Amino acid sequence: MADKKTVPAEAHASPHFVVPYATLRNVAFALLGFTALTVITAQMHLGWAAAPIAFLIALMKALLVMAYFMGLKFDAPLNRLIFACGFIFLSLLYIFSALDIFNRIPQLPTL
Repeated sequence: MADKKTVPAEAHASPHFVVPYATLRNVAFALLGFTALTVITAQMHLGWAAAPIAFLIALMKALLVMAYFMGLKFDAPLNRLIFACGFIFLSLLYIFSALDIFNRIPQLPTL
């Protein structure tokens, strides 16, 4: 028995946070619920409110995936800042594109 090597207990410790199964299950059910809500609202004729509602549901689903499945909720604050900067620049791209599209002067056909 002298040839067995003993490994210190701290060598088995993981530096990552392990999300409990129940939490992941609940988040998965919430995502399924939001998907069902997306399908239900797509069947309704909401007029101008259809796009903002769809984007709001998509935002909630994205936040759940990023927070729990990607682990940003339990990760270093710098990683959250990097993700937030990416979304800030993406929203600026959308805003400038929308400003360009909505401020165009309609061209009348010459024929």
